[in-house]
Amino acid sequence: MAVELAAVLQRHPWPASLRDTGVEWMWHWRFEVDAPPDVLWPHLSDTSRFNRALGLGRMQFEERDGALHGDGRNGFVRQQWIEEPWQWVAERELASIRVYARGLAYGSRVVYALAPNGRGGSELHVHFTWLPRGWYGRLALALGMRWLRRQYARATARLARELREASPHDRLLPAAAPPLDDAARARLDTLREQLYGAPVSRAVVDRLVDHVSTGDELELYRIRVVPLARRWGVDDGELLVACLYATRVGLLELSWDVVCPHCRGVRFEARSLGDVPVREACEACDVQFAIDADRALEITFHVHPSIRAVPKVFYCSAEPATKPHILVQQTVPAGQTRTVPTSLAAGRYRIRVRGRDGHRFLDVVAGGPAAVTWRASDGGDLRGGPGCELVLINDRDADARFVIESAGEDDDAVRPSRVFNLQDFRDLFSEQYLAADLQLSVGEQTILFTDMVGSTEFYGSRGDPDAFMEVKRHFTEVYAIVRRHRGCVVKTIGDAAMAAFSRPADAVAAAREVALRFGPHRTDTAIRLRVSINTGPCIAVNLNSGIDYFGGTVNMASKLQAKAGAGEVAIAAATCEAPGVRALLDELGAELEPDCLEHPALPAPLRLVRWKVAPAP
Repeated sequence: MAVELAAVLQRHPWPASLRDTGVEWMWHWRFEVDAPPDVLWPHLSDTSRFNRALGLGRMQFEERDGALHGDGRNGFVRQQWIEEPWQWVAERELASIRVYARGLAYGSRVVYALAPNGRGGSELHVHFTWLPRGWYGRLALALGMRWLRRQYARATARLARELREASPHDRLLPAAAPPLDDAARARLDTLREQLYGAPVSRAVVDRLVDHVSTGDELELYRIRVVPLARRWGVDDGELLVACLYATRVGLLELSWDVVCPHCRGVRFEARSLGDVPVREACEACDVQFAIDADRALEITFHVHPSIRAVPKVFYCSAEPATKPHILVQQTVPAGQTRTVPTSLAAGRYRIRVRGRDGHRFLDVVAGGPAAVTWRASDGGDLRGGPGCELVLINDRDADARFVIESAGEDDDAVRPSRVFNLQDFRDLFSEQYLAADLQLSVGEQTILFTDMVGSTEFYGSRGDPDAFMEVKRHFTEVYAIVRRHRGCVVKTIGDAAMAAFSRPADAVAAAREVALRFGPHRTDTAIRLRVSINTGPCIAVNLNSGIDYFGGTVNMASKLQAKAGAGEVAIAAATCEAPGVRALLDELGAELEPDCLEHPALPAPLRLVRWKVAPAP
């Protein structure tokens, strides 16, 4: 597959403000890279990292009035510009156009085009078009582009070499970190020793501390736990706990990032849950959205400034790399049509046009059409074959931005529901609370209640002081069991406890251990417990300055206690039918009795099973 340069440039025309502005100066270079396009694309599209490897200077970007304004220097010349929205097709091409208010040119266009070279590698075509500003701009560009050609040759050779030696999840083209001063090194050593006391391995602590000390600044500004754990080959849950403890001792800072549901760009960074706004907007996507869903927030970490100052650094805005879920982004002028080849594999994709509510789907299936016609005004789903060609028709009276993105959620994001269900988070950050008017949907949770059986007789026989101490000791055991099964105790109510789990099977395993722990064999305590479990959607709310779960799922889990006796567990049908639960119950040889809960608030009886884990003799 050859690169047709004329067709590529035709897909990326100058904006109206730059048409007929001076004479175009063009440079076109071709490089061979010993890696196929799908392997090369993630690294090449990270143009901030690639530009740093080229030796280009830092840039600053600021969104104003829906436009991205850039500022930087080329040598001794300061340049300021507006960055047009990037256009790209994953694994094929990307284009960036800048309209300069100050600098060597009126405008610039950079296009990367990729194609297989027939030998298992890729052809990389790099095309620059400049609109020079006067004789000085022409002279400076002529000299600068000769230097840049050499830099591209070196950087692509380095990238090819590192690709041959790298593991699949490695970040390539790294840069050495500046050395820490003596005070920072001493503080880092102290914090390392403190973190050795956290419930994580020393190996994970050492990796995290060393990363803070020597890591690449492009990675350290916003630390995402899941991809970092994948690169290191460690459990992301353990690394998340390590980061939480590192935040508590002052190595890291916790950030609650408000994320646009379309581009997934960070719109707001809050250092406290109480500072998270109820609504936010993304001018780039022309949408406003409510912060009422778990996926609107992502938990990330920053290096504490007392250890190392890590600025938000750019060497390019690098749109394709910051939005890897977007596989195609094309802006088509009003009334025009554009044909775009793709490398889309079989699967389902979300499609949308900027500024329109909601999204539709493109189903790519074997035997599907080789060409897919998509009108900006269309409202239905589309169908095409693998590698289909897109015919984008803008039948509106304004520019239309067509977007195709992966249909799945961002599996690399740590969502609030994940940390809310960590006992370590609740123990370490009890001061964190949601804003009073923010109700956050945290999706499906499994709620577990424990309750004392015969509490009236217990208090009467013990007396309040002794009973209080025994109830307190029993909570310590319940907390430990819940933590061991990857859940958290949300709250205690009198002598009852409410816990939450992300995985229903974990809740069932915890319920069994609780029932056995407080079974009839115990002679050191008279406390006997019953347990109830329900699974379903919940919302997180602020109650008594703490994070609590609320909703029908919680209410029904509590009411199910009426169906269990001492040493028994009442499990709602929704939990029994959840992934992994039936297999666990079969493995444990559980003998289950079908039952149902009738209640005036229920439209129909709630199906459940009773499990006599440790029944009274």
